[in-house]
Amino acid sequence: MSDLLVNIRHAKPDDAASLSKVFDAAWREAYSGIIPGVTLEKMFSRRSERWWRSTVSRGRPLVVLDLGQGAVGYASYGRCRDRSLPANGEIDELYLLPEYQGIGFGRRLFKAVRNDLRHQELDRIVVWALEDNTRACAFYEGMGGQSVARVEERIGGTRLAKVAYLFR
Repeated sequence: MSDLLVNIRHAKPDDAASLSKVFDAAWREAYSGIIPGVTLEKMFSRRSERWWRSTVSRGRPLVVLDLGQGAVGYASYGRCRDRSLPANGEIDELYLLPEYQGIGFGRRLFKAVRNDLRHQELDRIVVWALEDNTRACAFYEGMGGQSVARVEERIGGTRLAKVAYLFR
């Protein structure tokens, strides 16, 4: 019998390679067929190890889900960036390697980030998800999110709808 140590901690510059890998794999799995291929490839090239290394040291919190072999998931969050929404906190991104999805790690990461936001007195949290990413929408709805806004945005020449989920 072995124990699995689940560690949710603030990201460090040494996590850059793992973060880049998580981003690449999770976005390929989530957005292939939704975001045009050329645009998606450009996003991958922009989010290189170097980009992640510099992002870790910026002001917005970035945490990783570490199972002992490096980051297998991450979340970035902070104050809500859209003042028109009834929220004071926001989770910008929450992604896991595909092989770690659907088994409870996303819930643990989400709850940890939400607790940190509450500790900062940010108790009304918003998360945006592409409407065509049905798995993400189902996840946020399952976590108790209520749809409070919908916008359309052009991504790579394609109009895509985004839904804002509010958590109180």
